[in-house]
Amino acid sequence: MVRPTVARIDLHALQSNYRRIVEYLSGERGDRAPRVIAVVKANAYGHGAGQVGLALEDAGADLLACADIEEGSVLRQTGVRGEILVFGALSVSDLDGLFDCRLTPTISTPGAARAVQAAAARHKQRVRYHLKIDTGMNRLGFRFDNLARTLPELLGSPNLQLDAIYTHFATADDPESALFHEQHARFERARVDVEALAAAGARLGGGVRSPAGDRLGAGPASSVSTRPKIHAANSAALLRDSRVWYDLVRPGLLLYGVVPPPLATTIALAPVMSLTSRIVAVKGVRPGEGVGYGVTFHAGRPSSIAIVPAGYADGLDLRLAGRGWVLIRGRRAPIVGSVCMDMLMADVTGLDVSPGDEVVIIGAQGDDCLGVREIAAQIGTIPYEVLCRIGTRIERLYD
Repeated sequence: MVRPTVARIDLHALQSNYRRIVEYLSGERGDRAPRVIAVVKANAYGHGAGQVGLALEDAGADLLACADIEEGSVLRQTGVRGEILVFGALSVSDLDGLFDCRLTPTISTPGAARAVQAAAARHKQRVRYHLKIDTGMNRLGFRFDNLARTLPELLGSPNLQLDAIYTHFATADDPESALFHEQHARFERARVDVEALAAAGARLGGGVRSPAGDRLGAGPASSVSTRPKIHAANSAALLRDSRVWYDLVRPGLLLYGVVPPPLATTIALAPVMSLTSRIVAVKGVRPGEGVGYGVTFHAGRPSSIAIVPAGYADGLDLRLAGRGWVLIRGRRAPIVGSVCMDMLMADVTGLDVSPGDEVVIIGAQGDDCLGVREIAAQIGTIPYEVLCRIGTRIERLYD
């Protein structure tokens, strides 16, 4: 049984988007183009991480990224074979999952460094990791201006090998923000500092000296075998400034065919998700009568109201009422009354509609389209939230 409200995921569009991004990078940089880290965190932005991960691998992606170990485990269970980078914090996680699922951790705090080192020693493995530097977002990461004090212990850990250095821009999608350029400058300085500290450790025979002067992690192999890879650019930064592409880029929203507002691009992307339902009833409402909880809408004329079985339990925002639209028979019908838990109401006065007619909540119908950017703007949020909130009870159908 499939509920009337379903999300259709166009995996061919997803794969095309991935290839178009790769082509764009190659067109700008040729053989020096950065590799792509395909971001599939948060259930692939609501699209379904397992199916999306496999489709991206088939399109050529060999490095995916998720938020935590649990998400990485889901990817492995669905058959993803390539490298999986874990972005999130690890200090309170079950670190055995890193080894059971062959995941690459981000280390962003001294506590996480000690925990991963202890787990790696217990498993008798050497773990490659990505080092996160906080350049101004003040969330996760080693502070850019305190590395000489906080990094030696990590760089000297005998079971940990530095594979990449990265940061996260706080305002990449805000062209007016000066912080983006300041973070870029801080990261440039920080990565040089990290490489210098790592090189000093290598010269000491695989360890580095702590601030107290003790050698840490000395052993037969250095904690840095080659120059670490560098990455900083999410979707917005990728579009905004090629100077921050470095060795790797991290598109997320772009993979799903949505450009981070207010930015634009010449990359030919296609939306991956559409969300549709069907009319289950059509009600006649007399002038002056109200509709829905709180009766915030009153008919100003004899009206026809279509009832659609999709509501906030499916991830639709309450603010769509009175602001948003659905498409029915190629025409826009305003959402009126209130978005209920399981239903919404649309004013279809003047339209020849019937129960069973398709209703498009996200996507195209006829000559019109309701895109995620437009929907986000209608309710004062961001496209990421619109996609990620699509509920788990909605069936995903993959094409």
